[in-house]
Amino acid sequence: MVPAAASLLGTQQAEKPRESRPPQNNNANGSEPPGSPQVVEDGGEEDEEELSGGEEGDLRSSSGRGSLLTRRGITLRVLLKDGLVEPGDGVLGIHYLGKNFVGDLLNDGKIRWVETGQIFNSPSAWATHCKRLVNPAKKSGCGWASVRYRGQKLVQYKTTWLHKYQPSADMSLVSEEDDDEDEEEGKTAVQADEKNKNVKPGLHDVVVSRRTDRERIPVRYCTLGTRDAAKDPHTLVELSAFSAINRFQPFNVAVSSNVLLLMDFHCHLTTSEVVGYLGGRWDTNTQLLTILRAFPCRTRLADRESASAVEEEICQNLFMRGLSLVGWYHSHPRGPALPSLQDIDSQMDHQLRLQGSNNGFQPCLGIICGPYYHGNQGVASTITPFWVVPPPEQRPNDYGIPVAVEVTYVQDNFLTSDVLNEMMLLVEYYRAAPDLVQFHQYWCPDTTMMDKIKGSLSCHAPKDQAYSQILEHVYSQLSSVH
Repeated sequence: MVPAAASLLGTQQAEKPRESRPPQNNNANGSEPPGSPQVVEDGGEEDEEELSGGEEGDLRSSSGRGSLLTRRGITLRVLLKDGLVEPGDGVLGIHYLGKNFVGDLLNDGKIRWVETGQIFNSPSAWATHCKRLVNPAKKSGCGWASVRYRGQKLVQYKTTWLHKYQPSADMSLVSEEDDDEDEEEGKTAVQADEKNKNVKPGLHDVVVSRRTDRERIPVRYCTLGTRDAAKDPHTLVELSAFSAINRFQPFNVAVSSNVLLLMDFHCHLTTSEVVGYLGGRWDTNTQLLTILRAFPCRTRLADRESASAVEEEICQNLFMRGLSLVGWYHSHPRGPALPSLQDIDSQMDHQLRLQGSNNGFQPCLGIICGPYYHGNQGVASTITPFWVVPPPEQRPNDYGIPVAVEVTYVQDNFLTSDVLNEMMLLVEYYRAAPDLVQFHQYWCPDTTMMDKIKGSLSCHAPKDQAYSQILEHVYSQLSSVH
């Protein structure tokens, strides 16, 4: 069973829907699980050298600058052997630019990342990998200064070892050039932010824009400043352009018209917010993300009991179609299709989960659909694809930067039977819902809600014009509900 909505975003691939991480070791002895998980050795310039048992003994007996002592010479295996640290599950952590990473310390001194089960040879290898997920431009991880063991920086354990076994050593040899932000920076801001997010973002937490009696006015990103617990998490933020932040869009996107049609239909059905996932393929050679299928979540956002079953069904559908999870969508029924502060954090978390599923970069696209916002032009919904760029390293407590993503829309040849079937399942699911849109009512003086949804869906029409007759059956089912 998939334990949570966000866990679907954390699986390595749709083809392996149940392998989000190895089982936890309840003995807390840090032993490796059966099998041979992938070992990641890339630690940048600061990766530690492996020492033989004899060399580890020489470290304790030698002294002065002429010995084996270097800052690379003291490894986690040395600290384990001399009892300064102990293996265990979840005892290691990294906090970087507002994101937290948790690792298990194994008996052999290696690190297992809890999120994916990947094995790292050293703190620097793990730190570099995690930091590059948040900031691809990062070149090294400053592992001993970035990784904490039970809340204390590993470099402090290294210093303790030197004081104990080589008291005459020059302590400058173990000082790391920690040009990263101190993990203590932003602790207050992060803790305050966590109060607004009691659980990890997932199916029931990705939605942000609660309907209010007054219209919310979007703000510019440059006016946000640092994180503040007093800020309303439902504050809408205008999108920036990649060019405005001196970046190029790091990937291309192609979206099927059937995806937009099903997503737009789902968002039109209810005055409450809805959410769904996007399936497709990522081509690392062409850097093209192709979105081929929408998977609406037929569950209430407050109904956590049914969430696992719904997501298990979506996971199996992805697997059967040979698709990967490549993004998510949600609606702002009566407001602008712009991300809120909570949407920005959710999108950033989803990007990290998909990027962290393998060694290569894989994008995760967020889409917001605004069907009933009266600021829309005409009857068509506003559909906004977006992505989040991490804040600058020198401002780790800022929010991520929401940017507009340029998308190519591909017109399908015809309306597929599985999309039509999904539409009928949605009609049946919302049939008795108190927040079902009354399609006989008027959207504006000369346009009914039924006219509104028909006009909006016509923007995503396939090439085969027979689709309109096919959809009439769906529309008749909507009309019969009232």
